[in-house]
Amino acid sequence: MIDLKENQTAWYLIFICWAIAFIATAGSLFFSQVMEFPPCELCWYQRIFMYPLVIFFVISLINLEASAFKYSLPLVILGWITSLYHNLLHYGIVPESASPCREGVSCADIWINWLGFITIPMMSFFAFSIILIILTIFYRRYLR
Repeated sequence: MIDLKENQTAWYLIFICWAIAFIATAGSLFFSQVMEFPPCELCWYQRIFMYPLVIFFVISLINLEASAFKYSLPLVILGWITSLYHNLLHYGIVPESASPCREGVSCADIWINWLGFITIPMMSFFAFSIILIILTIFYRRYLR
């Protein structure tokens, strides 16, 4: 187990991951419940990968150990791949016919477009990317 008193930076790294996961979770709930944007199928998969991270990271803040990396990394990688695919679909690189969204809301629909490039899938991609980078730093500093 990593001693929190000796490795305060490790705690801060996990805290940043928790904060990003919490903001992403709250943001997705805000868009679907308050703004009433219905999530597409790929959005649901990204939620499935993001929501448990809030719990994993808060537990890791209490009891900092290697499990913070071991249990969260698969979810982060799968979420990152899903969000990358969703962005490729949004930008027309992957045709809409390759989308898993067959019924209901189309995965290619754009609900927000801030600054000409920030969409909901792009925010998800940024969140998963930053968490992945921080977990890589955590691994290289404390688990290698």
